[in-house]
Amino acid sequence: MHTQMLCSGTSAAVAARRVRHILGSVLGRDGWKWRTHEVKRLNTSSGDTVTIGEISYKLKTPRNPELVPVKHISDSLPQTVVQHLRWIMQKDLLGQDVFLIGPPGPLRRSIAMQYLELTKREVEYVALSRDTTETDLKQRREIRSGTAFYIDQCAVRAATKGRVLVLEGLEKAERNVLPVLNNLLENREMQLEDGRFLMSAERYDKLLQDHTTEELDSRKIVRVSEDFRVIALGLPVPKYKGNPLDPPLRSRFQARDVYYLPFKDQLELLYTAGPNIAAERVSQLLSLATTLCSQESSDLGLPDFPVDNLLPALRVLNAFPMLSSQQLLQRLYPYSSILGKEGRAAVEGVLGRFELLDGRRQPAPSAITSVSRATDLEGRADVSLRVADQDVTFQVPAGVKETRPPSSSLAFISTPSHSQLMAEMMQSHMVKDVCLIGAKGCGKSVIAREFAEMLGYSIEPLMLYQDMTARDLLQQRFTLPNGDTAWRPSPLVTAAIEGKLLLLDGIHRVNLGTLAVLSRLLHDRELDLYDGTRLLRWDRYQTLKEQLQFSDEQLKERSVFPIHPSFRVLALAEPPVVGGAGSRGQQQWLGPELLTMFLYHAVPPMAIAEEMDLIQGLTRDVPKEAAEQLLHLTHTLRKTNDPTAQSLASSLSTRQLLRICRRLSRYPEESIAHAVNKACLSRFLPSLARASLDKSLADCSVQDTADPSEPPRDLSCSIEDGVLTIGGVSAPVHSAAEKMKVPDVLFYDNPQHMMVMEDMLKDFLLGEHLLLVGNQGVGKNKIVDRFLHLLNRPREYLQLHRDTTVQTLTLQPSVRDGIIMYEDSPLVKAVKLGHILVIDEADKAPTNVTCILKTLVESGEMILADGRRILSDPREAAGRPNAIVMHPDFRMLVLANRPGFPFLGNDFFGALGDIFSCHAVDNPKPQAELAMLKQYGPDVPDATLQKLVAAFGDLRSMADRGTITYPYSTREVVNIVKHLQKFPEEGLANVVRNVFDFDAYNKDMREVVIEALHKHGIPIGAKPSSVHLAKELPLPEVQMTGYWTTNQDGNARRKLLCPAETRPVDIKGPVFLRVQSYPCGRQESRALSFSEEKAHWQIPMDHVNIICDVATEDDELYVATCNPVSLYSMKQRGETIRCVELYDVFPRTIGGAWQPLVTVAPLGSPLGGQVVLHEEQSNTVLHVDMQTGAVRRLVLSPDTDQSSTKASSWWSSKEPQAAHKMCRDFAHKNWLLFYKEEGNQLEVLDVLEGRVHSISLPINLRSVHLAAEDRWLLLESKTNKKFLLTKPMHMSAEEAGVCQLHSISEDPAASGHGATSVEVSAPQMLSCEQLPNENLSAALDQKIVSPNRILADSGSFARVVVGFPDLVSPNEVYSFKRPVDLSLVKGADGGAHALLRGGLRSGPAKRDNCVGLLSANQVVRALPPSKVPLREIYPKDVTPPMAAAYLEVADLSSKKVKYIPVPRSTTASPYTGWLSKVSESDVLAAALGSGGVVTVDMGGYVRLWETGSDTLQRSLMEWRNMIGSEDGRPVQITVQRDSGLDVTAPKHGKVDANNAPHVGGNQWAGGTGGRDTAGLGGKGGPYRLDAGHTVHQVSQAEKDAVPEEVRRAAREMGEKAFKEKLKEIDMSEYDASTYERFSNAVRRQVQSLRIVLDSLQAKGKERQWLKNQALGELDDAKIIDGLTGEKAIYKRRGELDPELGSPQQKPKRLRVLVDVSGSMYRFNGVDGRLERSMEAVCMVMEALEGYEHRFKYDVVGHSGDGYDIELVRADRVPKNNKDRLKVLKNMHAHSQFCMSGDFTLEGTDASIKELAREEADEHFVVVLSDANLERYGIRPERFAQVLTSDPQVNAFAIFIGSLGDQAERLQKTLPAGRSFVAMDTKQIPQILQQIFASTMLSGA
Repeated sequence: MHTQMLCSGTSAAVAARRVRHILGSVLGRDGWKWRTHEVKRLNTSSGDTVTIGEISYKLKTPRNPELVPVKHISDSLPQTVVQHLRWIMQKDLLGQDVFLIGPPGPLRRSIAMQYLELTKREVEYVALSRDTTETDLKQRREIRSGTAFYIDQCAVRAATKGRVLVLEGLEKAERNVLPVLNNLLENREMQLEDGRFLMSAERYDKLLQDHTTEELDSRKIVRVSEDFRVIALGLPVPKYKGNPLDPPLRSRFQARDVYYLPFKDQLELLYTAGPNIAAERVSQLLSLATTLCSQESSDLGLPDFPVDNLLPALRVLNAFPMLSSQQLLQRLYPYSSILGKEGRAAVEGVLGRFELLDGRRQPAPSAITSVSRATDLEGRADVSLRVADQDVTFQVPAGVKETRPPSSSLAFISTPSHSQLMAEMMQSHMVKDVCLIGAKGCGKSVIAREFAEMLGYSIEPLMLYQDMTARDLLQQRFTLPNGDTAWRPSPLVTAAIEGKLLLLDGIHRVNLGTLAVLSRLLHDRELDLYDGTRLLRWDRYQTLKEQLQFSDEQLKERSVFPIHPSFRVLALAEPPVVGGAGSRGQQQWLGPELLTMFLYHAVPPMAIAEEMDLIQGLTRDVPKEAAEQLLHLTHTLRKTNDPTAQSLASSLSTRQLLRICRRLSRYPEESIAHAVNKACLSRFLPSLARASLDKSLADCSVQDTADPSEPPRDLSCSIEDGVLTIGGVSAPVHSAAEKMKVPDVLFYDNPQHMMVMEDMLKDFLLGEHLLLVGNQGVGKNKIVDRFLHLLNRPREYLQLHRDTTVQTLTLQPSVRDGIIMYEDSPLVKAVKLGHILVIDEADKAPTNVTCILKTLVESGEMILADGRRILSDPREAAGRPNAIVMHPDFRMLVLANRPGFPFLGNDFFGALGDIFSCHAVDNPKPQAELAMLKQYGPDVPDATLQKLVAAFGDLRSMADRGTITYPYSTREVVNIVKHLQKFPEEGLANVVRNVFDFDAYNKDMREVVIEALHKHGIPIGAKPSSVHLAKELPLPEVQMTGYWTTNQDGNARRKLLCPAETRPVDIKGPVFLRVQSYPCGRQESRALSFSEEKAHWQIPMDHVNIICDVATEDDELYVATCNPVSLYSMKQRGETIRCVELYDVFPRTIGGAWQPLVTVAPLGSPLGGQVVLHEEQSNTVLHVDMQTGAVRRLVLSPDTDQSSTKASSWWSSKEPQAAHKMCRDFAHKNWLLFYKEEGNQLEVLDVLEGRVHSISLPINLRSVHLAAEDRWLLLESKTNKKFLLTKPMHMSAEEAGVCQLHSISEDPAASGHGATSVEVSAPQMLSCEQLPNENLSAALDQKIVSPNRILADSGSFARVVVGFPDLVSPNEVYSFKRPVDLSLVKGADGGAHALLRGGLRSGPAKRDNCVGLLSANQVVRALPPSKVPLREIYPKDVTPPMAAAYLEVADLSSKKVKYIPVPRSTTASPYTGWLSKVSESDVLAAALGSGGVVTVDMGGYVRLWETGSDTLQRSLMEWRNMIGSEDGRPVQITVQRDSGLDVTAPKHGKVDANNAPHVGGNQWAGGTGGRDTAGLGGKGGPYRLDAGHTVHQVSQAEKDAVPEEVRRAAREMGEKAFKEKLKEIDMSEYDASTYERFSNAVRRQVQSLRIVLDSLQAKGKERQWLKNQALGELDDAKIIDGLTGEKAIYKRRGELDPELGSPQQKPKRLRVLVDVSGSMYRFNGVDGRLERSMEAVCMVMEALEGYEHRFKYDVVGHSGDGYDIELVRADRVPKNNKDRLKVLKNMHAHSQFCMSGDFTLEGTDASIKELAREEADEHFVVVLSDANLERYGIRPERFAQVLTSDPQVNAFAIFIGSLGDQAERLQKTLPAGRSFVAMDTKQIPQILQQIFASTMLSGA
């Protein structure tokens, strides 16, 4: 090695020095002088000798010359090789075994072979793999004509015949295999299975002196030849992957380091290979290779450069001198695919150093111009490539079929990037095997097929799978018809012999130890098989033939075969994990060993235009616009560096896009969003990924056209004339030969499943195989069976499980009469007969097993274990003996559970999702589910079904959010309903326990479930006795108290005419305000006990707001508030509350003096959902549409508008202002009446016509009551005199009708002592309709039919005016009088907030809260507690509950009054004075359309009440039925016998003379609680016999109850332990309770996170199959070995040791970055954000406690003081509650005292950078901030950039929602799935939990 070639500075010189150093230490001091040795062969009379240098070796004539290697020695041997050969010869002469150790590559093997060729030795070659067992080395049994024989294997053959055993790949063999050879190596001795004993030559020869050969033979002693040697070839482990050498084995070898050839030798070799290339360029390439093999480079984690591949690469370069070096190197060393950022930079640095970065300067070959058969040579083809502007022609190997010009195939659409790829593959194909790397579904197989057809190759596809063994690759055993065992060559071997193109699909999956078997085939084209067959390279075979003068037949007899010269291997693989070992614990498959085997080509990603051409070429009719949108979306996803988006992009591979487009071209009306969601299975993505997908869809303006809320189209399925129609799709019904296999299943149609089936049918007709994914119990099997039933297709069914193997999927071997028979599995049957194969639970089987389905689906080919193969093309199958043609009707329907938690199956969808058309099956929507349940339980009451559906819907959405782990499904509900249908008297509350008892022991889960059930009114846990209805008191007798007489006589003074005028309304607006929706947390109130209250929920309002009105229309409720003015609307059973805030529209409140009071009038049809708002003081009338948010102002009278614009004097004047009032009794008829107190105008507003009729009156008004549409009761102010105003029914503008006013005189009932004057009372409520006749009769206790009105005032419970307002005769007034007039009862201590109220009462309250329920015959008022006779309701010793008010229900039918307490509100506005003006009690009441009352208290709590006694009775019955009838009677067991007596027959028993009571005992008659004897309350006695004693009956409740002292003891024990614990960690009880406050708030989230973590851990510990065991279950693959009598034919499950050299699993690294800035403290009072953040931190600390090995976390704060405030250090995480509380206290204290300012951005940036530097499995940063980014001038885009700045770190941001819609705007700009806005701080822990759950599962 001459140093003058190297400039001393280059790294090549460094390498040279290193090599010199290594070799110097190996060879000793003078070894470096490189004495040149030469190899000589001398012919002497005594035989030939070989001399290397001064050492000579005497040759012997080989007995089996065909086993001597040929053509391994090249003409000029480099000196280094000669040195190695000389060393081996020395060892050989010493009789020692050698071990050649060195980097991967063929060099070591070739040196060994060269030595053996030199010394003419026969070779036994074994490539060791992880599947090698001792039988492969020693002896294997074979059966010949029924007897098992031992056949010697390589080691024994070599020993006895004196050959050299070459063992390659010692590091691949499993640990316990090679020690078999220990004794053979050391003492040349070995005991064989067949009883023979191998003995070393010296000992044997010694024995021969005393014994004859026959004697030794009879003792079965065999001589080991003295020529036997072992040459082992191995890699140094630990530098490379593999098992380290066993020390005893290692000590038996002499080692020699065979490093790459020295620079000089290598250079000379390369010069000869590439004469056309500039010498400088060659040396640059070699320098690069040497540098990349140096120690420094492997320290950087770069794999070794495959130096040996430089030779073939230079041959390419020689033919194409214009090729750029960089492109060439990418094929040898695809660094951009394997290495991370640093690695790529390092390699490119070296490239630049050696001036090899010329990728941009030189053009790549752009296309193949022609391919034709070579005329001069067999099996070659001439190929021309277009490079730049010239064509270069060269020769490549070609197949036996006809070649085909490029791009002449219709099925292959050529794109520029692909044709360039093909041209480059052609170049590599010239010299070596090729490997194509590309993501799944990008067209690798298609390119490979096109490539093969172009060159006329037949393809032999071989699908590789993970647990494939070396046998599966090379040869399998089988039995001949006579029972003999034999070996069948695998497709790989036949391909090699026949010269096909072998397609190795999926080399990234197969284990490296197995693939190593092929390295010799790939490097040298030689192969030794198990049965002793040898395959040789074509030219070596020919040389052998010539040298030995053998014919092909003779060589065949000696089982030597040539490998066809055209044979080539094309491997397909998915891209390696970038940057070494991946975060998912996968291995980097592309390591230094594999690099030497192939030249690598990456399938380039297509440009949008190319992909568009491709799609349009393959699907002609696809709508262009749709395809463009689709591609735009896909390419956006592919370009981002966000791992979530990239994983979505992988579901949208080219293959999947083509499938979508095929479908769009058939059904152009379908939406793209639907197709994309289907392809990505978006329904089951983790919430983060789903958000990301939705955002990308929105960004690319791919919108879902169908609105999910609209009712589904009417989907029905029908079969007419043999055509099945589902929805809009039709298909012919199959006429099945096998009727028995067509499934038939009970199926109830429901719209959602019909939609899935319609979707399936579309894909089915397009010829797709279908994959259905869904949770358990959503009806996947039912849908599939129903689908096949409708199509009349027979099915084969296959259920997978974790023990499924590739063999069991395809064939089931069994032994009959000593012959192996294979039973076809359902899969093969389905393929043969054209049935539909249903594969169930596909996610349970390991994905490496299910992936063999890929070739079956993709190319319709598959090789079975018995050598048959499935083919899809009948023409190909014609000539083949054992081909099975795939029936054209064959289809696969695969069912799988959704990926991820809690199923934790294997990700079938991830592995194979893109070869199927995927359908997500979900639980039916509520309507559909209800309809379905009705069919299962026709007799179950609807209310019950609705409750069930609602409760389960709730639980499912919780499961989707990750609050609970188990996804409750339809299957469970159906089972409940079936039970209720069969046993209707059993209560729902009991039956639901059938599902929920699974959760009974998990406290948190149980609470969540019970809460959800209670919310929907399923009374689980309630007792039938807990009924709390209000006490009823008697009403006073009804009395007739007087007459009303309407004066209708002609007296003009009494009959007044009122003129009316009409004018149009002046409408201003509309203004559109934002309608906000809030979820309505509606809770059923009758969960644990039964009372009048039906349901309740809270209106989302600010706590300073004041509720001022409530109104109902049908089942809509409207609530108005007045500080600020806003309007809420909600349905009684709705999910959402809509809210419009009107403070922008109302004039401002100035100085706090104006306190607006708003009244709501909901309008009726056709204006449903619209309301009129009226403000009393300013007389503002607004019309609001709650759907659109349109607000219009209606100006009624032209003069009123000025009043508000004048210098508003009314609020400065002190005396109270007369208010304007609105009468809304006929709002549902769309007209309203307005008047002003003390005024004399009535304004009638007709909303529909937009007119105002203004009526002038001769009196001043106090109030107006509408008794009917055309008759109104007016009260004159001051005198309270009543008038009746009659008006024409329909006022039209033409005849401005005249209204008449009649005065009404009130007379007492009986003129008697002093009863002349009637005290005139003002009615508070007058009904506008009459009581039904039966109610009227019941109230007055007389049969009566008459018009009537019900009226209430402060002096009576109710009055009934009979005859009013229609009859002219005097109307009788009947009254239920109060003992004390309400207005006289002092209200001073009224209300819950009595102290504040007392002095502030300023005049009467504005709302009377009096409601008449005509149908229930009741008058209901809300009264403050002070006006209620509490003493009569509650016993003396009971304190009345704190109530906001009481509902006084006066029932006129039953003559009872009851007082229902309304619970007091949790919050109330501080403006108490204002509150008291609204209502004297703390609630407002209104009647419900459905007959009941709604109350809203001042805290915004809405409650619905049921007051009618009949409806209450009905509800109570239903409620009791739901609980079920546990009446406490013991359950009897009766056995009815047909004949014969029981063993102890029931008897009367002895009669006790004293008649003492007997309990139990089985002997006395008349006892209680006994058995077999007559008596009461026992079991099994013949009849009941009462001897007059009290019966000992154990009540059910008593049985269930735990005695009190036991409970107390348990409680005390708990408390004691708690105190001990506190003492131990030195924590005060106060601190403990503080900590509990935070801890309890997030207890559930912690629990569910820990469940996820536990199950992940369990999944990681799942056991694997260990093969070749001596006990366990029979391994199907080893069944023949079992026949022959082998021992190790079993497999069992065990813990698999991690593969050697596989990286240690590092923990995931998590950082929580919390905001502890001043604003957090400042706004904590408003929304508790600081406390919520503290809870979130508490959750992180608690959830990860004990998982430190899986998660390394720390918590850092950011505030105005800086962005790295340390709260929890990663190496010192808090261990107990005290430490955790300290962290929380630090957070609190810091935010209280820090500087203002915001460092969110810097903190995030710093954390991401810091984490990226740490070693971890995955990195997460979660940022909590209330950053008002805009205030600090931070652009959201900038923040988005920071969040995604490092693809290795997953960063998430949680913003605490701030003002207005700022938070939502922010979310739009930030990357989806990465940013969350918590408008309600309660969501912070939930969001954090979501992030956690999905990140934890990312590694699952």
